[in-house]
Amino acid sequence: MLFGVLGPLEVRTSAGEPIAIGGPRPRALLVMLLLNAGRVVSLEQLIDGQYGDDPPAGAANAVQAQVSRLRRTLPDGAIESHPAGYRAAVDPDEVDAHRFERLARVGRSMLAAGQYGPAAAALREGLALWRGAALTDLPYGQAQAARLEELRLAATEDLIEAEFALPEGTSIADLAALVAAHPLRERLCGQLMRALHAAGRQAEALEAYERTRRLLADELGADPSPELAEIHLALLRAEPIERPAAAPPVQLSSFVGRDADLARLRELAGARLVTILGPGGIGKTRLAVEYAASLDAVFVDLSDVDTAEAVPLAVLGALGQRESGFAPGPAMEPAARLVGVLAQRQVLLVLDNCEQIVAAVAVLVRQLLEGCPRLTVLATSREPLGLTGERLLPLAPLDTPPAVRLFADRAAAVRPGFAVDAANTAAVTEICVALDGLPLAIELAAARLRQFDVAEVAARLAGHAHFRLLSRGDRTAAARHQTLRAVVEWSWDLLDPDAQALARRLAVFVGGARLPAIEAVCGAGVEDLLADLVDRSLVESDGGRYRMLQTIRLFCAERLVEAGEDARVRAAHARCQLALAEEADPHLRRAEQLEWLARLSADHDNLMAALRWAVDNDRRTAFQLVAALAAYWWFSGRRSQATDAAVALLDGDMPDGLEEEWISCVVHAGARASAEQWKRAGELMERFDRPLRHPFGAALWGMTAGPPDGDATETHGVLLDADPWNVALGRLSTVLLGLLGGEPTAEEPQMRAALASFRELGERWGTAQALDWLGVLASWRAEWDNAYAAWDEAYDLQARLGASEECASILCHRAESLVRQGELVAARAEIERASALLAEAGELEVPVEIQLGFAEVARLRGDLETAADLLRRTLAATEGHGFGAEWLRGRVLTACGRLAAATGDVGDSVRRHGEALAFARTSPFAVELAHAVEGVADGATLVGAYEQAALLLGIAVALRGMAVVGDPDVARTAAAATTAIGPGAFAAAYARGVAMNRDEALAVLDNLRS
Repeated sequence: MLFGVLGPLEVRTSAGEPIAIGGPRPRALLVMLLLNAGRVVSLEQLIDGQYGDDPPAGAANAVQAQVSRLRRTLPDGAIESHPAGYRAAVDPDEVDAHRFERLARVGRSMLAAGQYGPAAAALREGLALWRGAALTDLPYGQAQAARLEELRLAATEDLIEAEFALPEGTSIADLAALVAAHPLRERLCGQLMRALHAAGRQAEALEAYERTRRLLADELGADPSPELAEIHLALLRAEPIERPAAAPPVQLSSFVGRDADLARLRELAGARLVTILGPGGIGKTRLAVEYAASLDAVFVDLSDVDTAEAVPLAVLGALGQRESGFAPGPAMEPAARLVGVLAQRQVLLVLDNCEQIVAAVAVLVRQLLEGCPRLTVLATSREPLGLTGERLLPLAPLDTPPAVRLFADRAAAVRPGFAVDAANTAAVTEICVALDGLPLAIELAAARLRQFDVAEVAARLAGHAHFRLLSRGDRTAAARHQTLRAVVEWSWDLLDPDAQALARRLAVFVGGARLPAIEAVCGAGVEDLLADLVDRSLVESDGGRYRMLQTIRLFCAERLVEAGEDARVRAAHARCQLALAEEADPHLRRAEQLEWLARLSADHDNLMAALRWAVDNDRRTAFQLVAALAAYWWFSGRRSQATDAAVALLDGDMPDGLEEEWISCVVHAGARASAEQWKRAGELMERFDRPLRHPFGAALWGMTAGPPDGDATETHGVLLDADPWNVALGRLSTVLLGLLGGEPTAEEPQMRAALASFRELGERWGTAQALDWLGVLASWRAEWDNAYAAWDEAYDLQARLGASEECASILCHRAESLVRQGELVAARAEIERASALLAEAGELEVPVEIQLGFAEVARLRGDLETAADLLRRTLAATEGHGFGAEWLRGRVLTACGRLAAATGDVGDSVRRHGEALAFARTSPFAVELAHAVEGVADGATLVGAYEQAALLLGIAVALRGMAVVGDPDVARTAAAATTAIGPGAFAAAYARGVAMNRDEALAVLDNLRS
C-alpha cells in the first residue's frame, strides 16, 4: 500500500490503483493513524484530532464506527485494534510523510559529508513527494502540518546548498522567489547572495542583504546572523565566495583507539606531505578524517579511481570544479588546472586510498606541491608515495584493550544494550586477537551480532584456517591484508548461493546503483536479497542507491571471475549504462535537462567503467556510448574524460552503420585525432542522408570543425528530423550562418523564432545561445538596454549549467559593447571578470578572445607597450589550434595594424592590414571580412587614400549587412576621411560601397590588392 498525506489524502494499492476513502471524519482518522504508522494511537488522541477541545457526546462510539468504515475499505489487517487504541499496521516508508522525513535526514547527512550529488538526489526525491499543503484532511493538525512545512523548507535549503556544488547549479529566479516568500529565513538570503555573486551580480547580492537587514531590524529589532554578515563582508571586500568543496565526511560513530596516533599526526603538522601507511582496514581513513575535521580541508576519495588520467579529475571534482566546455585553443591539462585552482590557497588536501594508483598520485602531488606553496597534503596508502620530504606515519594494529573498546562500541550499535562483561570478555578478546586488531575487521565482526551471539562469532573465527595461521608470528603488510580478506571471505561464506550470486554481480557497479539498474544487470526480484546484503554490512544504502565498500567490491569481483560470469555480467552492465545514456539523451535537450544531468552525474563512475570495458571488449557498444553521452559530457564540463576512449576506438575499423558514432569519437579525440580522420569525418558529415540519432552531434561538429560548405539549410534538413529541439537547432545554425554571412536584418526574425522554440522546450543551452546572439545584434545597432537584457538572461542560463567558457564569452561581448560606448574602464572590468571566471575553473591559458580584448583596451587607453606584448602572444595563440581560435586571426592582425599606426609605423600598419584582409577572405564569415576591410580603410587614411577609405567603410557595411554603431576605430577613420575630402565626397564614396553586392565588393578589394 502507498499512502499520501503531503497534500489531500491519497491511498493506492501496490499496483498504483487508487482507493477512495469517503467522508471527512474517516479521512482525518486515517491521517492520524498514518502519522503514527506502526504505533498505537490512543482513543483519546483520536478524539482530540477529530473534534478538538470540544468533542460531542458519544465521540468514542463515533471513532469506533469510523474505524469500521476504514476496515471495510482498506485491505484486511491494515488497521489493528489494541487495548489502548488503534494502529495502522503499515511500514512507515509506505507513508509519504515518513518517507520524506527519512530522505531529508539522509540528504542532510550526505550534505554534511560532502557527498553533494547523492545528497541532492535524496532531497529531490523527498521534496517530489509533496503534492500540496500537508495534512489538509486533518482539521486539528495545524501543529503537525507546521512541523512538516518547516522540514520541507529546511530540506529545500539543503537541496540548494548541495546544488551549489553540482554542475547544474541552482536557479537564481527560484531562489529569489523563495526569499520573497520567506523573507526572514536568513539561510535562504545567504544562498541567494552567493548565487548572485557567482553570476557576477554583486550589486544585486548586496541589495538582497540590505533588504533582509532592514526587515530584521524593522520586524524583530535584530541584526543579521554572523553567517549572513560574513557573506556580506566577503562581497564588500570583493573576496571569492567559493562553491563548496568536499569536506571530510562526517562520522556517525565514535573515534576509538587511535588517540596516540592522532597526537603524532598533529606533531607532523609542519610537514607539507604526510602519508599514513598501513594495510587495508587498519584505520588510515578514519584517522585522516579525524585530523582534518577541524581544519580547512578538502577530502578526495580515490578508492574508485583506477587510471592515472582520472586522478587529477577526481581532485578537481572534490574541489567543486567542473571542466570548462568548448573553448578556442588547446584543452588545459587537468593537472595544470589544479595548479591554477590551488596556487594561492592555504588548504589541506586529503588524498585517501592512494595504493592502487600510487605512482600517478606521486606525480600529481609533486606537481601540486611545487606549484602551490601554501598547500599541504595528507595521503593514506599501503605504500609510501616515495617523494623527497615525505613524512611517514605507519599505523600498527590496535592493542587488545582499545580493540575490545572498539568492538563493544560497534556491537552496541547493532545490538542495543550490549556491553563487555565478565560473561563475554574472553570471547570478545578472542575475536579481537583473531582479527589482529584491524579496525575494519573488528567492525565487520561486530556487525555479525545481528545474527549470532559473541560465542558463536568467536567459534566461527577460531574455526577458520586463515585466522589461525595469521594470528601468530611476525606479520608483513601483505599478511595483514590477508587477515582483512579472511574477514570478508568469512562474511561471504555466511551467504546462501543466491546472495553470493548477487554480491559478486554487484561488483561491476563502480559507483553504486539504484535498484532498477541492479535488477537489469543482476536479475529481477533481488530486492530482498539486496536488503539482506545491507543488513550484513556487505552493501551500503542511502535509501536510494546501493554501494559496496571498495575492499568488499574487489573481493566480490574476484568471485565473479571465478564463477565464469565476468564477461556476461560486465556486458549486461555496459548495455544497462548504454540504455541509461540513450534514455537520457533526448531529455538533455528539454526542460528536464538539469534533472537528467544530475541523474547521469550520479552514475558517472558506472558510465565510465562501462565505456572502458566496452573499448576493449565490445567496440560497437563503446562507439554508441560515446555518441549517446556527448551532450552530457559537454553540458556538464566532462568532455575530456572521453578523450582516451575516443582515441582508442579510432585506432581500428569503423563498425558498419556507426558513422555518426565514429564522428563523435573524432570530435572527442580533438587534436589527438589525425588530419586524415578529421577529413574523413567531414566527408561523412557531408554524405549523411538521414537525421542524426544524436542531434547534439551536429552542434558539436559545428563548434569544432566550423560551418559546413554549401547550402546550410539543406544540410541541416538532412541531419535533423522533426523533433522540436532538432528543428530549433537547425534554425539556430542556419540563422547564425546567415547572420555571420552578412544578413543580420533578414535573419533576426528567424533567430527570435529559434529562441521561442528553445524557450517552449525549456532547454537552457540553446536558449542562451540565441539570447547571446540577439544581444550581439542589438549591440551592433547601439540598442544597449536590449543587448544587456539578453546577455543577462543568457549568462544566468549558462551559469546554471556550469558553463564557465560560455559565460566568459558573453562577458567579452559585453566588453566589446562598452568599448564602442567609450567605457574603457568598465570594458576592462568585464574582460577581467571573464578571465577570473576561467581561472576559477582551472583554465591557466587565457583564450584568444580575452587576450585580444585586453590588448584593444590597452591600445585605446594609450598603453601601447602593453598592447604590443599582448598582441604578440595572441597572434601566436591563433596558430594551429583549430577552427575556434584560427577564425579570430584576422581580427588579431587588424589589431596589429592599428597598433602599428598608433606607433607611427605606417609601412607595418599597411602590411598587417593586408595580411588581415588576405586571411579574412578565407573565412566563411562575411562579418570577419568586413572587420578586415575596416582595418584596410584605416590603413588607407595613413597613405592619403581618403576616398578609398570612405568606399571601404561602405563596403564593410555592405558585407556585414549592418553598421557597427560606435566603433571608435571606424569613427576615427571616417572623421579623417571626411576632413580630408569633405562631407559630400565622403558620403558619395561611402554610398557607392554600401550599394555593392558581395561580388562587386570582392572585385574592388582585388583591385586594391593589385
